[in-house]
Amino acid sequence: MIQPSKCPTSPIRCLKRRRSIVKCVRTESDSRSSLYKLESAFENSKSSSGVTEKNMDAAKVAKLNEFITKLKSNPSILHNPSLAFFKSYLQSLGARIPVDPKMETKEEFDDDIVESDIELDDADVVEPDNDSTQQMGDPSVEVTEEMQDAAQLAKLRAMDAVSEGKLDEAIDHITEAIMLNPTSAILKASRASIFVKLNKPNAAIRDANAAIEINPDSAKGYKIRGTAKAMLGHWEEAASDLHIASKLDYDEEIGLVLKKVEPNARKIEEHHKKYQRLQKEREMKMAECERKRQAEAREREALSALKDGMVLKLVTGQVIAIHAASELETKLNAASKTLRLAILYFTATWCGPCRMISPIYTSLAEKYPKVVFTKIDIDAARDVAASWNISSVPAFFFVRNGKEIDKVVGADKAALEKKVAQYAGSA
Repeated sequence: MIQPSKCPTSPIRCLKRRRSIVKCVRTESDSRSSLYKLESAFENSKSSSGVTEKNMDAAKVAKLNEFITKLKSNPSILHNPSLAFFKSYLQSLGARIPVDPKMETKEEFDDDIVESDIELDDADVVEPDNDSTQQMGDPSVEVTEEMQDAAQLAKLRAMDAVSEGKLDEAIDHITEAIMLNPTSAILKASRASIFVKLNKPNAAIRDANAAIEINPDSAKGYKIRGTAKAMLGHWEEAASDLHIASKLDYDEEIGLVLKKVEPNARKIEEHHKKYQRLQKEREMKMAECERKRQAEAREREALSALKDGMVLKLVTGQVIAIHAASELETKLNAASKTLRLAILYFTATWCGPCRMISPIYTSLAEKYPKVVFTKIDIDAARDVAASWNISSVPAFFFVRNGKEIDKVVGADKAALEKKVAQYAGSA
């Protein structure tokens, strides 16, 4: 799947829909047309080499026929790397290989969502500072009254230095105060405000985080952290912190910063909503494509059975002669795919009761054209008879979805007609 790129913090990028028409997979008719060409190519190859079905091994021909049937139901098999030689050969004969539906769908959705710039007011955004972490003091130290007093004096010296524009000196004094009283939220928030003046937003954020950890209701901590994040272009996070600070203790300075931050934060929010909408549309279209692909695959399977003469015989009410186990498996699979009842009639040329019941079985096939009536000579298809453990004939097995649901053994006309009517009616 496409992994849409994440938006960087600055500049922020939004998502734009590329002008392209989304196609799911090739139509079923295109696939059928290609497969007919494959069959034609195969026939031509047989003729050109002087090989005929008469002098080919019947079992191999049956297996080849079964393979062609599978190709009809799932043309993407040809894209299996192990069949590359066969695909290349068919192409050399002029056959057109259907596009792999999975690859086609992926190509249609690749790069469907692309990035484009949006305008943000980032005039005051600064480069992030990478200084080492400032001293925070040991919070486990027991602070005495003398230490608190000394810390307060150091803080006053820091404020005086700030008023004189000596910001680095102010940092030294306020750090001294913090080392004396490391559990003071206001001292760390105060140093954070000086770091903001020094254009060191990351250092300010570290101090603000520490202040908020000590005092979750530190309005100054949220205010300074929001201001520092705005300096880095983290507009959404900045807006969140500033709104919290405003609720705790509003002042005009917060309002001024919000006027700068909120327009950018809104644009980013709209960007996220647009991305989510496009992503949801993409996922819905991909899901719809997958549903269509699966539906078309099922349709191809059913139609391949029709083209192979299976379903055609079903609708004309004929009895299908089975000569091998692979052939029976193909017929039973076709019956399952088309939700039809299948009846397996085991017989033998030397069986008198079989000769008596056969005309009745044929008339039932004409009467119930939606049922798959098969006929297996146990001498001609010994593998089939063995797999169904046939010990006497005639024998009739009723199969639905590949599973035996009932049977009739012997030339019992009434029982056979009753069972056929019972299961054909519930199909």
